[in-house]
Amino acid sequence: MRELTAVELSMGEVLYRRGMKTEYVYFPNDCIVSLVAVADRRDGLEIGVVGAEGLVGISAALGAATSPVTAMVQGAGSALRITAARFRRELERNLPLRREIERCACLTMATAMQVAVCNKEHLLEARLARWLLMTRDRRGTDEFRFTQQFMAQMLGVRRTGVTVAAGALQRRKLIRYRHATMQILDCQRLRAASCSCYGVIRGLENASAA
Repeated sequence: MRELTAVELSMGEVLYRRGMKTEYVYFPNDCIVSLVAVADRRDGLEIGVVGAEGLVGISAALGAATSPVTAMVQGAGSALRITAARFRRELERNLPLRREIERCACLTMATAMQVAVCNKEHLLEARLARWLLMTRDRRGTDEFRFTQQFMAQMLGVRRTGVTVAAGALQRRKLIRYRHATMQILDCQRLRAASCSCYGVIRGLENASAA
């Protein structure tokens, strides 16, 4: 689409907040964006993460006036951007594109539901392993930068909880965390340490892509 514009997104940048009008739809290239559900003006809880496999702003693309979630850049990088109004006009005339957006919307909804169950049922160490693996899948690298405070915000826990969980994974030599740099040392063993939700979400993604 000629109306797409290349933009650079920085870590921690908020593309829009819950309840805000979403003026743009974003297609990540090498950045990743967290979708955060917020209640009672708290920091919120990540319910999904979008990389190059999807788009940010599905609700705007489908006609919603405001966003039901906050979209925050988890990993800096580039993206393509288009106004929501122009994108909706393109959807009206482009049936293959509309079907692809419907696929993305279904996957986003299913992932959010699974993450909600995960947050209720599973221990923090297993949830952290799942979150790191999902980040790895979307970034395409075993090393990334973020603070413990950021991880705590995404997982909806206190920073001390992340410190304990990350320390346990590090003692097992599954990860290395130092100076806000996270490195996955053993992906297979980290997957074994993760809860079953990682496999469920991967299955959803594979089925959606088929």
